[in-house]
Amino acid sequence: MATLEDLRRLSLALPGAHEVTYKGEPWFNVGKKTFALHSNGRAIMKLDRGHQELLFEVRPETFSKCKVATTHWAYVELDHLDEAELAELVREAWSQIVPKKISRPLLAAAR
Repeated sequence: MATLEDLRRLSLALPGAHEVTYKGEPWFNVGKKTFALHSNGRAIMKLDRGHQELLFEVRPETFSKCKVATTHWAYVELDHLDEAELAELVREAWSQIVPKKISRPLLAAAR
Protein backbone atom coordinates (compact mmCIF):
# COMPACT_ATOMS: atom_id res chain seq x y z
CA MET A 1 0.00 0.00 0.00
CA ALA A 2 1.50 3.33 -1.12
CA THR A 3 1.44 6.41 1.09
CA LEU A 4 1.93 10.17 0.87
CA GLU A 5 5.49 9.66 2.07
CA ASP A 6 6.10 7.27 -0.85
CA LEU A 7 4.66 9.86 -3.24
CA ARG A 8 6.93 12.53 -1.73
CA ARG A 9 10.09 10.39 -1.83
CA LEU A 10 9.52 9.17 -5.39
CA SER A 11 8.60 12.62 -6.69
CA LEU A 12 11.55 14.40 -5.10
CA ALA A 13 13.98 11.80 -6.48
CA LEU A 14 13.27 12.97 -10.04
CA PRO A 15 15.51 15.54 -11.76
CA GLY A 16 14.45 19.12 -11.09
CA ALA A 17 11.57 18.16 -8.79
CA HIS A 18 10.78 20.14 -5.68
CA GLU A 19 7.90 20.39 -3.24
CA VAL A 20 5.73 23.42 -2.66
CA THR A 21 2.83 23.76 -0.26
CA TYR A 22 -0.52 25.08 -1.41
CA LYS A 23 -3.39 25.37 1.07
CA GLY A 24 -1.49 23.07 3.41
CA GLU A 25 -1.08 20.28 0.85
CA PRO A 26 2.13 19.14 -0.90
CA TRP A 27 2.48 19.79 -4.62
CA PHE A 28 5.38 18.34 -6.62
CA ASN A 29 6.72 20.58 -9.35
CA VAL A 30 9.49 21.09 -11.83
CA GLY A 31 9.91 24.83 -12.13
CA LYS A 32 6.40 26.24 -11.88
CA LYS A 33 4.71 23.20 -13.45
CA THR A 34 3.00 20.64 -11.24
CA PHE A 35 3.08 16.93 -12.06
CA ALA A 36 1.56 15.47 -8.87
CA LEU A 37 -0.07 16.69 -5.70
CA HIS A 38 -1.82 15.38 -2.64
CA SER A 39 -5.28 16.60 -1.67
CA ASN A 40 -7.91 15.29 0.69
CA GLY A 41 -6.20 11.94 1.22
CA ARG A 42 -5.47 11.06 -2.40
CA ALA A 43 -3.04 11.96 -5.14
CA ILE A 44 -3.83 13.94 -8.25
CA MET A 45 -1.46 13.19 -11.11
CA LYS A 46 -0.89 14.44 -14.64
CA LEU A 47 -0.93 11.25 -16.72
CA ASP A 48 -0.82 10.49 -20.42
CA ARG A 49 -4.37 10.87 -21.75
CA GLY A 50 -4.54 7.42 -23.39
CA HIS A 51 -3.16 5.65 -20.34
CA GLN A 52 -5.43 7.64 -18.06
CA GLU A 53 -8.56 6.67 -20.03
CA LEU A 54 -7.54 3.00 -19.89
CA LEU A 55 -7.01 3.20 -16.12
CA PHE A 56 -10.42 4.86 -15.63
CA GLU A 57 -12.02 1.96 -17.50
CA VAL A 58 -10.19 -1.02 -16.00
CA ARG A 59 -9.58 0.23 -12.43
CA PRO A 60 -12.31 2.74 -11.54
CA GLU A 61 -11.87 2.02 -7.82
CA THR A 62 -8.29 3.36 -8.04
CA PHE A 63 -8.35 5.97 -10.83
CA SER A 64 -11.01 8.57 -11.58
CA LYS A 65 -11.33 11.79 -13.53
CA CYS A 66 -10.23 14.88 -11.68
CA LYS A 67 -13.17 17.26 -11.64
CA VAL A 68 -11.14 20.44 -11.03
CA ALA A 69 -8.83 20.18 -14.01
CA THR A 70 -9.94 19.80 -17.59
CA THR A 71 -7.21 17.67 -19.13
CA HIS A 72 -4.71 14.96 -18.27
CA TRP A 73 -5.34 14.85 -14.53
CA ALA A 74 -6.51 11.85 -12.54
CA TYR A 75 -7.40 11.16 -8.94
CA VAL A 76 -5.33 8.25 -7.69
CA GLU A 77 -6.17 6.29 -4.54
CA LEU A 78 -2.69 5.72 -3.12
CA ASP A 79 -3.75 2.93 -0.78
CA HIS A 80 -4.76 0.83 -3.82
CA LEU A 81 -1.22 0.90 -5.25
CA ASP A 82 2.02 -0.76 -4.34
CA GLU A 83 5.23 1.26 -4.33
CA ALA A 84 6.43 -0.06 -7.71
CA GLU A 85 3.23 0.95 -9.48
CA LEU A 86 3.31 4.37 -7.80
CA ALA A 87 6.91 4.84 -8.96
CA GLU A 88 5.87 4.19 -12.58
CA LEU A 89 2.97 6.64 -12.33
CA VAL A 90 5.13 9.34 -10.74
CA ARG A 91 7.69 9.00 -13.56
CA GLU A 92 4.89 9.18 -16.12
CA ALA A 93 3.42 12.31 -14.52
CA TRP A 94 6.86 13.95 -14.32
CA SER A 95 7.53 13.09 -17.97
CA GLN A 96 4.37 14.97 -18.98
CA ILE A 97 5.87 18.31 -17.95
CA VAL A 98 9.61 18.09 -18.60
CA PRO A 99 11.29 18.28 -22.01
CA LYS A 100 11.57 14.91 -23.78
CA LYS A 101 15.38 15.21 -23.90
CA ILE A 102 15.30 15.07 -20.09
CA SER A 103 12.60 12.42 -19.62
CA ARG A 104 13.62 9.89 -22.29
CA PRO A 105 16.91 8.78 -20.69
CA LEU A 106 15.35 8.35 -17.25
CA LEU A 107 12.32 6.48 -18.60
CA ALA A 108 14.54 4.21 -20.72
CA ALA A 109 16.74 3.40 -17.70
CA ALA A 110 13.67 2.50 -15.62
CA ARG A 111 12.60 -0.24 -18.06
